[in-house]
Amino acid sequence: MNPILRHEKIMEVLLTNKEVTVIELSEILKVTGKTIREDLTKLEEQGLIRRVHGGAVLAQADQFGILPSKEPITKHLDMKKSIAAAAMQRILPGDIIALDGGSTTLEIARHMPNQQYTVITNDVHIISELSKKDKINLVVPGGYRVRNILTGPEAVAYVKQLNIQKAFISATGIHLEHGLSVYTGELIDFKRALIDTARETIAVIDHHKFGQTALRTFAQLQEIHCLITDDGLPEAMLAEYRKAGIPIKLSGGH
Repeated sequence: MNPILRHEKIMEVLLTNKEVTVIELSEILKVTGKTIREDLTKLEEQGLIRRVHGGAVLAQADQFGILPSKEPITKHLDMKKSIAAAAMQRILPGDIIALDGGSTTLEIARHMPNQQYTVITNDVHIISELSKKDKINLVVPGGYRVRNILTGPEAVAYVKQLNIQKAFISATGIHLEHGLSVYTGELIDFKRALIDTARETIAVIDHHKFGQTALRTFAQLQEIHCLITDDGLPEAMLAEYRKAGIPIKLSGGH
């Protein structure tokens, strides 16, 4: 197994278990403890994990919006709600939209009134939220479950056949050079299908994720038609992104 795939698997284990030992990773990945320790050092240098005695934990799981398997996180909830409210201003009755998996897109689902929309999503928390609203046409592409997300080649192929007007995309990190990134490659194909299929791609990302880079880039910023964030984004960083031609909308209206 090459180092990139090992790093992805390590992150996947940490996203599920929150903490893992060198011995456990060595058994899972069938490599020596020395190799695992070298992998952990590289991941720590990237700011993705934090070494602890005998193993590692996620460095910034709460900051990056990682959803646990049972209940979504609530940290920065006010920011996510304000982003969701701004996103709703772009959604019209009758629209066919896609909601990527994530805690901010979940808030969009919660903000949606029980009206005539068609919503494509692969997030089990969003599915649960929208299933209560009988006037919304809920489309679930299916696939196998990775934490709170359904993914797989069948889901990707299905999405590519749809007429999606607006796709609301989440990310673990956003960076001028490295674009939009996530921890593992398992979610990338589905995200790419949404971006490649939708007429308009809208990223919804709170300001804590700006300047951050996760393990795998899935889109460049130039592919995004609009980026909605909260008013906490520092003025200097906002100016930097706008200077680069990135269309940013603050949830407060600026």
